[in-house]
Amino acid sequence: MSENVIETRGLTVFYGRHRGIIDVDLTVKKGEVYGFLGPNGAGKTTTQRVLLDVIRPTRGEARIFGMDCQTEGVAIRRRIGYLPGELSLYPDMRARDYFNMMSSLQPGKVERAYRNSLCDRLDLDVTRKMKEYSRGNKQKVGVVATFMARPDLLILDEPTSGLDPLVQQTVLELVREARDDGRTVFFSSHILSEVQAVCDWVGIIREGALVKTESVEGLTKQQFKRLRLQFGRLPPADAFNFDGVAESDREDNTITLEIRDNLNRVLETAVAFQVMDIETPPVSLEEIFLAFYGRENGRQEDGRQGDGNHV
Repeated sequence: MSENVIETRGLTVFYGRHRGIIDVDLTVKKGEVYGFLGPNGAGKTTTQRVLLDVIRPTRGEARIFGMDCQTEGVAIRRRIGYLPGELSLYPDMRARDYFNMMSSLQPGKVERAYRNSLCDRLDLDVTRKMKEYSRGNKQKVGVVATFMARPDLLILDEPTSGLDPLVQQTVLELVREARDDGRTVFFSSHILSEVQAVCDWVGIIREGALVKTESVEGLTKQQFKRLRLQFGRLPPADAFNFDGVAESDREDNTITLEIRDNLNRVLETAVAFQVMDIETPPVSLEEIFLAFYGRENGRQEDGRQGDGNHV
């Protein structure tokens, strides 16, 4: 049995003459949190809607649990919890009644104790009507409804939107717990620090094309290195003017460099100015993401090549 929960091959959607996504090849394995990154209009929501069979692809295929999303969508959705980016709720319904209704639609029994624990952890008053809730409390309702049946796959679109920082952390804990329980999470977010905190793999989508797929650890290590060098004698401004090297900061006798190439030349040059200390500050996922969106070349690169299961 395949370990792949989500697989798309050549997935393409056109809206008339306008491209939604093109030739998207995704592979999400069982038990991992996959971060799907891109700004508004990049193709994140279109991809999710194809997976949920809300829209049909122009070409290509999408499969979840080995089943075709377009011909076996009903069976697939029984095993999915979906939190949309724009949540619609019944304004005159109380949260507890909404949860009861949603529980009745689940193929398996929803444990009331687990549902109640989710409400407690999110500090949600279930006796109030939806129209009385703030945006953040409505988002809490969506989170509880999505997680309470412990689905095999969670598709989360901006799951912490509108929540205060403490509740955001609780939602991230729920994502980690789902992964630790062997379930799979497809996590779309604009908050890159969240993605870096909980995701195992990241896919970056740009103008409808998947331009990079890589482990979070690999992505933050491989794109460029940052060195902070303290010198006994300050080098001149052009000392590290090499291809693939950029000076990002200079203060007192300390220089910070971002290095994509020519690391050996940097080190050889630095020695001549009496290196007193070297630090390697971490590179954030946000910086890498912005670097991708600054590139002219949008061709796809995939760090999973070579394992036989990823394109």
